[in-house]
Amino acid sequence: MPHVARFAHEDTSDWGFVDGDSVYPARGGTPMPEALADPGLLAEMASSLETDPIDLGAVRLLAPIAQPPQFIGVGLNYRDHAEEAGLDLPESPVTFGFLCSSVVGEGDTIEIPTFTNEVDWEAELGIVIGKPGRDIDEKDALNHVAGYTIVNDVSARDIQMSEGQWGRSKSFDSFKPMGPWITPTDVLGDASGLAISLWVNDELKQSSTTSELVFKVPEIVSRLSQSATLLPGAVISTGTPHGVGFSRNPPEFLANGDTVTIEIEGIGRLSNPVAAQAS
Repeated sequence: MPHVARFAHEDTSDWGFVDGDSVYPARGGTPMPEALADPGLLAEMASSLETDPIDLGAVRLLAPIAQPPQFIGVGLNYRDHAEEAGLDLPESPVTFGFLCSSVVGEGDTIEIPTFTNEVDWEAELGIVIGKPGRDIDEKDALNHVAGYTIVNDVSARDIQMSEGQWGRSKSFDSFKPMGPWITPTDVLGDASGLAISLWVNDELKQSSTTSELVFKVPEIVSRLSQSATLLPGAVISTGTPHGVGFSRNPPEFLANGDTVTIEIEGIGRLSNPVAAQAS
């Protein structure tokens, strides 16, 4: 099944399917969240692609979910990251929320605010909910996952550490690059064993696999659904592996002119330039 994407072309924006170097706009007027919620409908739409595609190079890819109805982060969810931070593994998922105003897409600029100089990177696998549900059984969890995307959980470490909570420091405008598209569950299953890597400019900073996840995709979905109904288009960012900037000796942070690129096996690449916010 092809990737599911939002894109801008000429003077319009739309959603559809990416297959190789071709983009096929969705037809029939069905909104993207409604299609994600119905696996049968999504598969039917993907199997009846238009014969006149748009060249992928002619479109600008947008964040696949511009306004997630729920946007949830999971902290300390990689064994190798907990080890580098010198912290014990959590007994249950550590979760927090992001503001949707922080979402940007492939190629959009990450802006460093004037009041922080400790902006860090975090390569993360994002779960995109399709079929809504509450109290979802772990064995049934993947039936509620439409697919996966890439999230860069950009974080202002000085704000994070000084305030003792994580949501605001990770929710500044432009701090949640997401994309380049959604790769369906039919392609990636439970997303286990996928290589995940991050480069700052040409230097590899993070390299791990989703096998290091403490709480796997089905357990995360099941546990979160015990407290709230998960809605179509909700995004769950599943945590980052070792190699973040603040854990390095000496610490390293993003700077004006950098480019951050994340690659997750089976999904693709998400790349964003970095710029200092004008004072």
